[in-house]
Amino acid sequence: MDTDDIPAVDALERRLFPVDAWPLQMFHDELAQTSTRSYYVAVDPAGTVIGYAGLMCVLPIADVQTIAVVPESEGAGIGSRLLTTLVDEAKERGAEDVLLEVRDDNPRAQRLYRWFGFEQIHVRPRYYRDGASALIMRLPLAGWSGAPAPAGTATETKDSK
Repeated sequence: MDTDDIPAVDALERRLFPVDAWPLQMFHDELAQTSTRSYYVAVDPAGTVIGYAGLMCVLPIADVQTIAVVPESEGAGIGSRLLTTLVDEAKERGAEDVLLEVRDDNPRAQRLYRWFGFEQIHVRPRYYRDGASALIMRLPLAGWSGAPAPAGTATETKDSK
């Protein structure tokens, strides 16, 4: 993500998170902190932003700041690719764990995070403005070797002998 992406990301943020949308300036502030932040966008073939994600890494912890995909593109693996990018970035930066907050009323996101190996470690009651609680989840990176394979996919290996 760069500053040219912010108007599109901000529009998606307001559409996807109307109650808890970040202020526009927050995206600018986050991108300015390159030593501890990494932000990414997913675009469709026409170049339209259809997802975005951000990571804060202050060792030994990395924290998923945000991750979102437009509803029309859910189920296409975009969220998985964005999350993989964040977790790989956290590992490259030397983090030991990745943390995130997810709404307790968002089972789809919770399934994604559990599939990646995140475990719930805490609940923040009434964390969101509308009163929903946040589940705090953690992924230890010691054993991270990449995103899980999609269901029904065999992993190919090639012998170099």
